[in-house]
Amino acid sequence: MRTYNWRPSASIEVLKQRALVLQKIRQFFAVRDVLEVDTPALSHATVTDEHLHSFSTQFTHPFLPQASTLYLQTSPEFAMKRLLCAGSGAIYQICKSFRNEEAGRFHNPEFTMLEWYRPGFDHLQLMTEIDELIQMVLGCDSAERVTYQDVFKQYLGYCPLRATLADIKSLAGQYGYAELAANENNKDTLLMILFSQHIEPNIGQDRPCFVMNFPASQAALARISPSDPLVAERFELYFQGLELANGFHELTDGAEQLRRFKQDNTKRQSMGLDVMPIDKNFIEAINFGLPACAGVALGVDRLLMLALKATKIDHVITFENSRA
Repeated sequence: MRTYNWRPSASIEVLKQRALVLQKIRQFFAVRDVLEVDTPALSHATVTDEHLHSFSTQFTHPFLPQASTLYLQTSPEFAMKRLLCAGSGAIYQICKSFRNEEAGRFHNPEFTMLEWYRPGFDHLQLMTEIDELIQMVLGCDSAERVTYQDVFKQYLGYCPLRATLADIKSLAGQYGYAELAANENNKDTLLMILFSQHIEPNIGQDRPCFVMNFPASQAALARISPSDPLVAERFELYFQGLELANGFHELTDGAEQLRRFKQDNTKRQSMGLDVMPIDKNFIEAINFGLPACAGVALGVDRLLMLALKATKIDHVITFENSRA
């Protein structure tokens, strides 16, 4: 039988501190003349990434014969990029995002995202600005920067860019994932497991750590490096066991983005997952013209966990999932 607990999962004192941190973040962008925007949480399309899972709902319009499916957004990325295409200039947003995934120490299905885009920046310049924000909020040292391939070789002894699927399956077997590896033919899935379990716990302990130059096969919405076709101009930020941010030097080629979305759906189909509707408004916007820019999504609740020395995400949000 379900028990009920009406009280908030975070203390009122923590919620006051949370409000102060959000004020600092907004001030950070105000002095840099970055516009705060607000985009829809519901959309007719959603992400195609096979590792992300969206919530959906049915919208019943009184004057339409059939209900339409709407999706809660996993991040505000597509809508914000449409604003960039419309000439918004530098923008940021603090909003709720939704992922139909796990709930636990570091995860809640509904969470707060800080996302921002800087026209004229590449990923390296954006990392510098993120570093400034993190230092302001956490009072920590400046972040170090390492490449994905260097940390993979350092901790696991393989070059992830040149290793074959057979190599990575063998490596996974050495770390106790033999059964999983035997049935997995997606090299990136195995790389992600190995990275999350055996590299993430070892990096960014004393100061934040940017991991950059992800494999091109994990580019998502990032450009491929013009100097090395094996890597994408993508980075992630880690600190004290938490993945805080994921950022890109953004892809501005609409045809290539559509190809990647279709490829994602092919992978989903092969995995027995639902094929997801591609956001054609987003593709049309990129075809109209996405300015050269860099963007990042940063988990606010996780940042607050570090700022307030909380051990669980529940302790920094008003009502975690079981109390919602």
